[in-house]
This record gives sequence, C-alpha cells and structure tokens, in this order.
Amino acid sequence: MRRRDLLKRGTAFTGGVSLAALINACASSSKPAAESTEGVTTADPGKGSEPAVLTVVQGGGFPNGLDLHQVGTNRPAYGISWCLYDRLVTFGTKTLDDGSLSYDYTVIEPELAESWTVADDELSVTFNLRKDAIFHDGTPVTAKDVKWSYDRAVSVGGFPSFQMKAGALESPDQFVVVDDHTFQVNFLRKDKLTLMDMAVPIPAIMNSTLIEPNASEADPWGLEWTNANSAGSGAYKLDTFAPEERVVLVRNDDWKSGPAPAIEKIIWLNVPESGNRRALLEKGDVDINYEVSEKDISELKAMGKHTVVSTPIENCLYTIDLNSQPELDGTPNPFSDVKVRQAVAYAMPYDAIVDTALYGECVKMYGGESFEPKSIDWPQPYPYSTDMAKAKALMAESGYPDGFDTTLAFNLGTQEWAEPLCVLVKESLAEIGINATLEKVPGSNFRAVLVEKNRPMIVNNFGGWLNYPDYFFFYSYHGQNATFNGSSYQNPELDKLVDKALATEPGDPEYEKSVKGFLKIAFEEMPRIVVAQPYLSVAMQPGVSGYQYWFHRQLDYRQLKKA
Repeated sequence: MRRRDLLKRGTAFTGGVSLAALINACASSSKPAAESTEGVTTADPGKGSEPAVLTVVQGGGFPNGLDLHQVGTNRPAYGISWCLYDRLVTFGTKTLDDGSLSYDYTVIEPELAESWTVADDELSVTFNLRKDAIFHDGTPVTAKDVKWSYDRAVSVGGFPSFQMKAGALESPDQFVVVDDHTFQVNFLRKDKLTLMDMAVPIPAIMNSTLIEPNASEADPWGLEWTNANSAGSGAYKLDTFAPEERVVLVRNDDWKSGPAPAIEKIIWLNVPESGNRRALLEKGDVDINYEVSEKDISELKAMGKHTVVSTPIENCLYTIDLNSQPELDGTPNPFSDVKVRQAVAYAMPYDAIVDTALYGECVKMYGGESFEPKSIDWPQPYPYSTDMAKAKALMAESGYPDGFDTTLAFNLGTQEWAEPLCVLVKESLAEIGINATLEKVPGSNFRAVLVEKNRPMIVNNFGGWLNYPDYFFFYSYHGQNATFNGSSYQNPELDKLVDKALATEPGDPEYEKSVKGFLKIAFEEMPRIVVAQPYLSVAMQPGVSGYQYWFHRQLDYRQLKKA
C-alpha cells in the first residue's frame, strides 16, 4: 500500500467500527463495563478544565484477560494489571545515559506497604501496611487480603507459581497475618531475589472479599471472574474491558500508594496493523504508539517530529527455540539431535535478520569469540555466526543427513519483525535440507502455545523480569520447564549450576563459576538460537512526558503527563 493511501485511510476497523469513531466514543463515554466508576472525578473541580485523556495504541498484541494468574494470560495484560493492582513494594527510578527514565531494580520502595523490617537472621520480613488503603469498591485493604493473594499466587500453578518460586516463595505456610495491617513473610532460605520478586506484577494484592463469592469448587481462586473483572486497589479503576477492541481506565482518586496520576482517563485501542498505528500517531489522533516496530521507529526517528525513546530490554533476547524432546506427538524429533541444533545455529542468516527484519534496532547477540565464557556479562553474544559449510557438515554427521520437514511458529502480535525473520530463516534452512512451514499464531493464543510445548521450532522473545543471568536461565533453560522454556530443554547438570547461582550473590567466586558453567552448556547444546537483544521503542506526541521504561515492557500510566 502506498504511504499516502494509508494516511488517507487513517483508520483500522475493530468489530466493524471505525477507529476514529471509536476514539471519540471512548473519550466521551462514562458508562461502566466490568466495574462501576461511581465517584470518580473526570475533571479538576472548579477549574472547568477538560479531563486529561491519554489515547494509546500498542504493538505486541492486545490484552486477552485481566488476571495474570489465569493460564494463558498474555504479556500485554501486564500493563492493565500493573495499574489496577498494588503490590507490597515497587522499584525505584534511575536516569539512563540518554536522559530517559528507567526503573531501578537495585532500589526497593514502598507501595501498599509503607515500611518493612527484615529480621536480624535475614530469614523473614515484616510489612506494615498503609492503614488508609482501600480497594476500588471501598473495602479496606487488610493483611488477610495480602495473605490470600500470596497464597493464591503460589498455589494456582503454572507461570504465577513459577514466578513466586524464583524468589523462594513457594508455600502458603510462609505467609502470616500478624494483625489487620501487619503481614510477615518467612523465607525458606536466604535468596537475593525474594524481596525483588515481591515487586513484579504476579503478587498483586486482590480483594478477597470480592472474589471469594465468585469462586467455586472447580475454580477455588475465582480465576474466571477476575479474568474479566477488577478486584484491585491500584492507581486506576477499570471502566471498560472489551477484548480485541479497547480498554478504558479511569483514575482512582482514593489511591494511597503513591502520588496521584496526572492522567485521568486512559483509552487503549486495539489496532493490529503497525502501519495504521503509525498513521494515527502522525495524524495526531493518538498520544502514544507503544512497542513500535523496528522499521517504524527507525523512520520516526529520522522524521524528528515526535518524542522517541528506544531502550535495550534488560535480560531479553530474540531467539528461535528448538524443541529438544526425543519425540513430538509420538514421532522422533530431529531437534533432539545436538548436531542438528548446532547446524541450525550456523545456518542462521544473522546479519540479514538484523538488517532486514530488525532495521538495525537491536544489539547483536551472535559472533561471540569463544565457547569458553570469558565473563558473566549478560546478555552476551553466543559463539555462532553464519557458516554454511559448518552447518552442512554437522547435518551430514547428524542422524538426519538427508534433512527433514518441520514447522516454525511465530506470534502474529510481533508480526512486523517475526515474519520477515521467519522468511529469512526458512530460506537458509532449505540450504541444509530442512524444509520449514511457517505457522502464524494469533497473539491472544501465543502464550497458550508456549505452554503446550509441542512446536518443533518457535520464535520466542522472553525477557526476564529480574536482571540476573541465573534468573533468565531459570525460566528459559531450567529443567522445571517453565512456560518460556520454548525448547523444553532438560539438562540436570545445567539445572544444578542455575540453582547454585540463584542461591549465591554476584561477587561470590562460586556465583561466577556457576554462571560461566551454564553459559558454556548453553553455547554447546544450543537448544535456542540467540539472535539479538531487542529495543523497546515508544513514539509520543511532543506534549507527552514522564515516560519510564519498566522491566515488564508495558506502559506505566502513573508517571505520564500530557500538556
């Protein structure tokens, strides 16, 4: 499509409604959907000003639910949960070299807990909750709700329980109600990640009194209800949740866990096509285009008309995960052969992917110098580069010298970079006898596909929330086979090294030895092909300020302002 035609259209269609009409309808709508907004101020009293409304479009898919404890809830849902719910603590803020703001994982600050005390033996922490905090329905927040929420997170299984376990939070027995406003966590062991793990989205504090009547024997934690309804105390209330169409949030003027947000209403619209998102930004119809494609961000930077921020995503890699299970659906799996995996690693068209699919908007993570790690820097380049002669030789030595047919799956929510990457990979693999058919997975289903673990090859873009290499490997290589281990990789030797690193601190010689040990195994075994560390890019109208990068890769509306 020619550029002027795209601008002339200027709309995407969602459920048969033009986006321009949808923006206008949402901006003026005050009707509640999943939760009442009675009592919420939409303008500054006495000043006669219009309410501060922020309209957002975003790449990477659209939220498929509200409850991060629900199986298959996708990454875009983190952004809604982050604003609807409080956590006990949060991270501080720092200024990056380019002048932009970022969270600071080395600093823990109060949120719902106004203070806390770590025991002298460092095996427990006691939190003092804000006495004036209330849920959106007016119910006081108590330590009972905190324990119920923590019990839920460690008990529902799947990703939430994996996440809590990463910080040695594993059993309801660890969580104690001291009184209505005092909550204690007993540690299983000393762990550098425990307090940090309480600041990520999963241990959100939920209104147990509101949820429990909606639970059942089959659904004891009320997951079905909370996936479409809010039960939080956060800075924003839920006005509208229309899956695949829009989300509307309104400011919670009774929020006690931080400074009152400047933005009174958030309108997040589902615009699947990156070209349409960009056109809406250029026309001034939206305030923020978030998680912008590499192509668009490179061109928007050159135009110089918008505020553009690109931040390397900490602890994140774009990879192609090769399923290493011996069989898939009862059939021998070629990628269980390490020589096949190494052949694929040498066959990757790395430079073409970076230049063509990613427009250079990334940090290269290939071409490393040695299979013996020289440092524990993370992420660091893997010791592979394009070498078709080596790739063909390894295939000849493998159990599949004549090649084979397979599939390569990717998330349509990341289509802008993932599809051209897959096309390039398909062409290169054909040169070594591997015929790959591309599978396009809808963004709302991609997390569920990762959970299934039955794709031979799948494009992954996992980013670890807590910025340590052992944390990344706990999720993406460890034999516990968490959601993001797209390779279903199992190696007891690697597991021991990861576990040991998790139990030690950076600076300890044993920590460095463990990290170098599991990096070496990853380099040699290659269950996942590492291509690049991506940027998270946002383009905003010049009047928008206060943007801050967060580890969960979603917008935090609480800091934003609009002139």
